[in-house]
Amino acid sequence: MKKLICTVFCALLLSSTVFAQEKQTLQQLQQQFVDLKFGMFIHFNIPTYMNQDWPDPEASPSIFNPTKLNCDQWAKAAKSANMSYGCLTTKHHSGFCIWDTKTTDYNVMNSPLKRDVVKEFTDAFRANGLKVMLYYSILDTHHRIRPNSITHKDVEMIKAQLTELLTNYGPISALIIDGWDAPWSRISYDDVPFEDIYNLVKSLQPNCVMMDLNGAKYPAEGLYYTDIKTYEMGAGQRISKQYNSMPALACLPINSAWFWKTNFPADSVKNPAMLVNNYIIPFNKVDCNFILNVAPNRDGLIDDNTLTALKTIGKIWKNDGPAPKLPTIDPPIISSNLAKNQPSNSSWSDDMNIMDFANDDDFTTSWISNPTVKSPWYEIDFDKDKGFNTIVIAEQKQNITNYRLEYCSNGVWKTLFDGENGKKIKIHRFDRVWGNKVRISIAKADHQVSIAEFQVYNERR
Repeated sequence: MKKLICTVFCALLLSSTVFAQEKQTLQQLQQQFVDLKFGMFIHFNIPTYMNQDWPDPEASPSIFNPTKLNCDQWAKAAKSANMSYGCLTTKHHSGFCIWDTKTTDYNVMNSPLKRDVVKEFTDAFRANGLKVMLYYSILDTHHRIRPNSITHKDVEMIKAQLTELLTNYGPISALIIDGWDAPWSRISYDDVPFEDIYNLVKSLQPNCVMMDLNGAKYPAEGLYYTDIKTYEMGAGQRISKQYNSMPALACLPINSAWFWKTNFPADSVKNPAMLVNNYIIPFNKVDCNFILNVAPNRDGLIDDNTLTALKTIGKIWKNDGPAPKLPTIDPPIISSNLAKNQPSNSSWSDDMNIMDFANDDDFTTSWISNPTVKSPWYEIDFDKDKGFNTIVIAEQKQNITNYRLEYCSNGVWKTLFDGENGKKIKIHRFDRVWGNKVRISIAKADHQVSIAEFQVYNERR
């Protein structure tokens, strides 16, 4: 298996089907994504045939049999709602691949359909003038890619599958990753190295925006492990319609669940006017692209009640052109946090809110300085010299305005930054240095000093 995956991976990298793209800046790609405003999420996979979003991971490929599959119908339905793109679930959490993959037998070519659904989807949406995006789940219950059991072979299979998807189907505007560092997966960015996957995606398609559905964990004011801030509304994640400051994506199903259920044809879908007035319009005003999920049925067609709702949306909403220019945004954090769970120290803390709350990888807890301390400080102590080139100070509430960042090298403290920065998420990137300690000394804060996370990274540049 390992030899097969390596062979496929290398062959695809060298394949003549890998196409050249004029590389755009991340800022340009983020702007283009926000400008798209509204699109169609398409949850269609083996769960469609089991009446559950999380099916039996051993379900036979023989049940996947959409006898009337028509991706052109999907595309025309998207056009009727004035959508600008579609995004298909190439592999969901149960691991079934609906493309002609060489990495596993658990795929559509071993189903009664024996047709590459990803190819038919990408061809149909492009033919109708729509952009193409793909969804891919890191969590894979069939192949046992799940918490506490990730192997090197698993990571290589993920890379090989993404290489196929980003090599064989033309330009992919965006890749939405799921089942990674989320409450429903618990697979960390260290278990499957995010930086490795991110760099692979960008090497294959530089103009592909990569998103991870991680909005629940990270602060709204910073881009952590994603090019676009994502909000999985079905999981309770909510974007602020007043204060969002990041290029964003919010997703919601038009039905009561993501994958098709036997009650869908008879049940009412979400009200079109409500979707337009409560989601599309207000989200677009705060730089958020809204993606509405539509679930094809077991024949491979969209139900009539959904088709009618999409046409109604198209009658009352139209894309009125590009969004306002986005502000300059720091590139996303994509590396592993070196400071996580390392020994830490600080000036006197307030009550129980001691130093290790600021590097526990939990943004809901904080180190809080005792109010009697006039010049608070906080420090990470590595066990040996480490190289690093990025430090991030994340606050729960914007507070610290003036401070000094230092690192200790051979017993000497050296300054990295000394000045003002009033942002809630303070990102500092610099040339790589080596040291065994990192420290922040706070000179001025609006109120009691509190740090949710003090993070240190060694980014590849």
